[in-house]
Amino acid sequence: MAQKLSSTPARELDKFIENNLLPDTRFRDEVKRAINIICDFLKERCFRGSAHPVRVSKVVKGGSSGKGTALKGKSDADLVVFLNNLTSFEAQLNRRGEFIQEIKDQLYKLQRERPTGVRFEIQSSPWSNPRLLSFKLSSPDLQQEVEFDVLPAYDVLGIVCTGKKPDPQIYTKLIRECTSLRKEGEFSTCFTELQRNFLKDRPPKLKSLIRLVKHWYQLCKEKLGKPLPPKYAMELLTVYAWEYGSRDTEFNTAQGFRTVLELVTKYRQLRIYWRVYYDFQHQYISDYLHRQLRRARPVILDPADPTGNVAGGNPEAWQRLTGEATAWLDYPCFRNWDGSRVRSWDVPTEVPVPM
Repeated sequence: MAQKLSSTPARELDKFIENNLLPDTRFRDEVKRAINIICDFLKERCFRGSAHPVRVSKVVKGGSSGKGTALKGKSDADLVVFLNNLTSFEAQLNRRGEFIQEIKDQLYKLQRERPTGVRFEIQSSPWSNPRLLSFKLSSPDLQQEVEFDVLPAYDVLGIVCTGKKPDPQIYTKLIRECTSLRKEGEFSTCFTELQRNFLKDRPPKLKSLIRLVKHWYQLCKEKLGKPLPPKYAMELLTVYAWEYGSRDTEFNTAQGFRTVLELVTKYRQLRIYWRVYYDFQHQYISDYLHRQLRRARPVILDPADPTGNVAGGNPEAWQRLTGEATAWLDYPCFRNWDGSRVRSWDVPTEVPVPM
């Protein structure tokens, strides 16, 4: 499909997305059914026979399935299990391994009982205290396997109200614990609902552009095979390009795509953050944000977690991706019908920081 995208004329990119990248309804329903099976298991059955009482406060669907940006045929789901037994970020770090082991044991038990023909293929982890449990689920009801990552997390947010900022004390606690443990960005799973909400209600066409950028990123990964910047950074870069360059619900897809690739090539200048869930009002958070935003670029702060610079600390990875982006900017997918180049949106490479 690499050849397919690179040789698709700019005016046909929307059709390319529709035909190749949008999941069909049946597939979406299947994945939803698989997720429901696992959610019910985690909430109602998984910890029932544990030696110590374990309470699941909620299970949140994250990843591309939760955000509504899944690609056709990519059936993966992140499920974050919030446990009342975890009462701090440090407890999550120290105890997640034991909860993952419990979930694994219970999946094997469920497998042996085979109540509905549901089968699990559990991936083993080389770590003694893994962050997540990966497994594949297959069932007679599903046309194909669905891959899951299950992550135990500390429920620091409690009930999340849409459109309302979390209490600044939550971020104060996060920053204190992260910096003392030297684990900045480690606890972004605790803020999965905010990450999901940040993208969930965006216009469908922006989600389609995110899918296109993710597909391009996947092609680069297949070709280069080396570490690239995190995929989440590409998603956020796409949202940023649209917010500062268009904000229309209907826009020219080729222009948006070109803008994102141009921003990739300017990675040394990127300083991007949002004030949706945290801001500079609280002195302690403000001081920390100023320190974060003075770091070596690229800086793209997770809109839900100020301790996470999702641009990562790997300039070589950005350099590799820049090489690909530069080559792609000459491809037919960025040419108008008359052969002229598609113009990008006028987007700054940095967001101003208050003094």
